[in-house]
Amino acid sequence: QVQLVESGGGLVQAGGSLRLSCAASGSIFRVDIMGWYRQAPGKQRELVAVITSGGSTNYADSVKGRFTISRDNAKNTLYLQMNSLKPEDTAVYYCNALIMPLSSGLQNYWGKGTLVTVSS
Repeated sequence: QVQLVESGGGLVQAGGSLRLSCAASGSIFRVDIMGWYRQAPGKQRELVAVITSGGSTNYADSVKGRFTISRDNAKNTLYLQMNSLKPEDTAVYYCNALIMPLSSGLQNYWGKGTLVTVSS
């Protein structure tokens, strides 16, 4: 069974940095596109950044120049380096990935989320 597990969230002051990680585990044949999404209280879930298996990236305008998405394909692990954090970055951050398990075709997976709180 495939699962995504995030880590690295926490409380940080405005202007600070955090690094999120997301490890994919289980019976995996291939991991395709991976991404980070976030959901702030009372708001809809939104895209933060995505990265293809080849390393192409795309960012939400609100995080460009501050956040960097990366991945280690050998470890099936996704990262999000967050710098110059702002209070409006406060949200639950979710890892998402298109994964082909050994026993089936491509499926969409979500992690359970990790809370990032930025104090002013």
